[in-house]
Amino acid sequence: MRRLKNHKFVWMLYGVIMAVLIGSVPSFAGNSWLNKGSDLLKSLGGGDKTAASSLTVAEIGAGLKEALKVGSENVVTQLGATDGFNADSNIHIPLPASLDKVKSMLSKVGMSSLFEDLELKLNRAAEVATPKAKQLFTDAISQMTLEDVQGIYNGPDDAATQYFKGKMSPALAGEMTPVIEESLSEVGAVMAYDKMMKQYTSLPFVPDVKADLTDHVVEKGMDGIFYYMAKEEAAIRTNPVKRTTELLKKVFTK
Repeated sequence: MRRLKNHKFVWMLYGVIMAVLIGSVPSFAGNSWLNKGSDLLKSLGGGDKTAASSLTVAEIGAGLKEALKVGSENVVTQLGATDGFNADSNIHIPLPASLDKVKSMLSKVGMSSLFEDLELKLNRAAEVATPKAKQLFTDAISQMTLEDVQGIYNGPDDAATQYFKGKMSPALAGEMTPVIEESLSEVGAVMAYDKMMKQYTSLPFVPDVKADLTDHVVEKGMDGIFYYMAKEEAAIRTNPVKRTTELLKKVFTK
């Protein structure tokens, strides 16, 4: 009988360990998910029915994943709105550096409105394309492996953001590129660019310049998305106000 009990306990302990390791993602709170999982295992293994932790392993895993989901959705909602890029000095998309000469020359002849209009439309294109990131964040969260989780846990404060950046960047660029191309045309950026360049080339003795607007907006748009994902990650770690659901509050209350 004693051997049977031990056998059952070993399998129970094994199941709990696997649930913690596979079902969880990194915590954004002061108390790590590993510590909480360890406390839970101790309470089960020691037979203490009055253990301090009231969280189940499933709740811990769900709460940690929800933190990432909530953070990424906040970013997409914020940047996908009108002026999400344009009115934000942190991520506002400027004209490509290759057009600096154009800006300088047009400013001198009183045509700065031409490049200002183009710059606005570049930001509008990024705002239209940003919602494409939502599903990619969801996919990246669901695909986290044990190795990913360990790397994030042992990494810096923006470790989850860096994980997303490495996991999502190629796919995100691929998803955003056709949307950017289409939106550049729809918001009038292509027409504004042609108009600006026509005025520029009409000036005497100006050098020839070119710019790939699509690649520029895709690159800067992705930079903006990951910039604010890092902000959300840091906030969920430390700011109770950012824990917007009951599950997040339960998991991340110290």
